[in-house]
Amino acid sequence: MTAVVLESTLRCPECGHLKTETMPTDACQWFYECENCKTLLRPLAGDCCVFCSYGTQKCPPLQTGSSSCCAG
Repeated sequence: MTAVVLESTLRCPECGHLKTETMPTDACQWFYECENCKTLLRPLAGDCCVFCSYGTQKCPPLQTGSSSCCAG
């Protein structure tokens, strides 16, 4: 089994700012404010969280084969 990566680098779609964050393992993160331009990021249609939409890694549940971090 592949180890779950808990850090993901988010890229703001407005300004391109990059920020590495630790992903929560027990909840979805539906909103994220870019620290550079203050744009409020939300998941794209079909994605369960901002990490799945804008991050370099999918959320931990998706990495382990779950259908969504929000399925509970």
